[in-house]
Amino acid sequence: MRFFFRSKQFKVILAIFIALIAVSIIFSVIGGAISPQSNIAGTVTAPIRSAVTFISNAFSDFAKALSGGNEVMLENAELEAQINELREQLADYEKISKENSFYKNYLEIKDKNPDFKFAPATLISRDTADPYKAFVINKGSADGIAAHDPVITDAGLVGYVSEVGLTTSKVTTVLSPDISLGALDNRTNDSGIITGSLETNKKGYTKFKNLSRSCNVAVGDYVVTSGEGVFPKGLLVGTIESISNDQYNTSLSASVKPFVDIDNIREIMVITEFKGQGGSLIKEGK
Repeated sequence: MRFFFRSKQFKVILAIFIALIAVSIIFSVIGGAISPQSNIAGTVTAPIRSAVTFISNAFSDFAKALSGGNEVMLENAELEAQINELREQLADYEKISKENSFYKNYLEIKDKNPDFKFAPATLISRDTADPYKAFVINKGSADGIAAHDPVITDAGLVGYVSEVGLTTSKVTTVLSPDISLGALDNRTNDSGIITGSLETNKKGYTKFKNLSRSCNVAVGDYVVTSGEGVFPKGLLVGTIESISNDQYNTSLSASVKPFVDIDNIREIMVITEFKGQGGSLIKEGK
């Protein structure tokens, strides 16, 4: 608005306004000097005085409108600031609410496993060259993360930390053949080894191998970690989807669908300490 008062249009209007006022004053003086019986001056100046009055009223209305507009602009600016503040508060509330929900689920795991120590982390990138969906998190050795630390969500086992940097780490998932961990059927206690394969990975599954032919595992059973190797006992792995003869030996194997939706992982927990920690990855064939 301030640029309007500097414009040529405003200067022209102002000049016309001043000229009309001057003319009106002159004719008023002339009209006053002529005898009251004569109405010539009044007749001549009447249109001019009307024009001056109109323009004066218009300028007055414009000034009021401008003043009112400034007040509205200030009110709008205050309202916008309040809205932005409320948006920030809402964003903070939603963040805190999500964090509370996130930690609440892990507190239940902590209650069942008081020896566990957690380090929360966030997925920051995926390894697109890895068909088994490895990813990188925003925590590293500076945060107490070490190689082979188990990685979980509140739904179950994700995998383990395979590479560690100062501030980031790489996580290998349970879909990968690089993982071999002792596992149990939670219902029958039959034991085997969880490891990934190209065949099961196509469906987003992992493999429960080296099951005895006399085992009683069934479709729908839950598979959990047995506590052998680098993983603590009792972590949920997934659900048995199918059972078949292992083509390479006399044992059985089962396809297991992980409880964790690895494609949509965002927040995870690294188990940095637990009772019995210090084992190594189980060698396939054990």
